[in-house]
Amino acid sequence: MKRLNCIVVLNQDKTKLLFCKRKKDPYRGLYNFVGGKVEEGEDGMTAAYRELYEETGIPLEEIPLFHFMDLTYYHQDFILELYVGKLSAPRQLVEELNPLEWLSLEEDFSDPERFAGDQNIAHIVNVALRVMEDRV
Repeated sequence: MKRLNCIVVLNQDKTKLLFCKRKKDPYRGLYNFVGGKVEEGEDGMTAAYRELYEETGIPLEEIPLFHFMDLTYYHQDFILELYVGKLSAPRQLVEELNPLEWLSLEEDFSDPERFAGDQNIAHIVNVALRVMEDRV
């Protein structure tokens, strides 16, 4: 079963979340978390930091990540590993392919016209924010 990851990134004051606007399918034109593939034999945390850096330019020194949930999609034959972290300082982002945008926590993350993931984004955000309440 292949493994993918998504990284939920909070800004320094925990008022915004980082999203990319997908340029290709699935979910072309919709907002999604940054992330990608976990390579064969690669540790999940290592893959999360690699994908985060490749897609945003955020290095591991500027964001502690926490692995908080996995979702198994049996029908599509993949496991989605989810990570969350808060930036330690403001950062200029470097886009790889998809445009990056900070969105307010006030957004309706369950809106299927704007967000990828068949309304899973709202659930992931809620769980990630609960995890971060317990973190510094």
